Amino acid sequence: MGEEESGAAEPVTETKPLSERDLRVSDDEREHVVGVLQKAIGRGMIDLDEFTERTDRALASRTRGELNAVLADLAGLYHPAAAMAAAPAYASPAGYPGYSTGQRFELNAKYSSLVRGGPWVVPAELVVRNKYGSTKLDFTEAQVQSPVVHIELDAKWGSVEIIIPEHASVDLNAISDVKFGSMEDKTRSNGRMGSPRYVLTGRVHGGSLVVRHPRRGLFG
Repeated sequence: MGEEESGAAEPVTETKPLSERDLRVSDDEREHVVGVLQKAIGRGMIDLDEFTERTDRALASRTRGELNAVLADLAGLYHPAAAMAAAPAYASPAGYPGYSTGQRFELNAKYSSLVRGGPWVVPAELVVRNKYGSTKLDFTEAQVQSPVVHIELDAKWGSVEIIIPEHASVDLNAISDVKFGSMEDKTRSNGRMGSPRYVLTGRVHGGSLVVRHPRRGLFG
């Protein structure tokens, strides 16, 4: 009997998996939320007293749940961690096969105008060739197939306009070849957290690249 008792199994301690709300946040995430609150003041969504109170809460937040609660009632403004949970699933519409993994989809605009918008399907890799034309890619309602979208630019004497939702971000660090042209990130999301994340590479020669959020108001 003594041997049987000593060999009894020890009680098992179960560990519940952490949810998104329980994950710890960094100083960069807290500072980003403060920046979002500054946008809210500019749009008249909160006053100075609310900004001060919410900023204190944001800087004292330890988890994503606490940090997201600071922005919960501000429509149209997101913290990236909250956006990841709220963003649409990375899947194709019903009845559409979508793009195969590793497939690169190419868009060409030569002496012409090319516009993609609405609920269009976006693969993980895009190539945009724009010569003496204009290209406008609106990802506001797009259904992306990957949390990271790679966009290779070959723009020559043409304009490229990219519109991303406020919960998304861009990475323009790999575009180092800009000649007789301009590159402007109006979203100020370069290098920040966000989902989806649009990573741009390639070149801009004699043209312009503008990244912005959707316009608001009567003339958006």
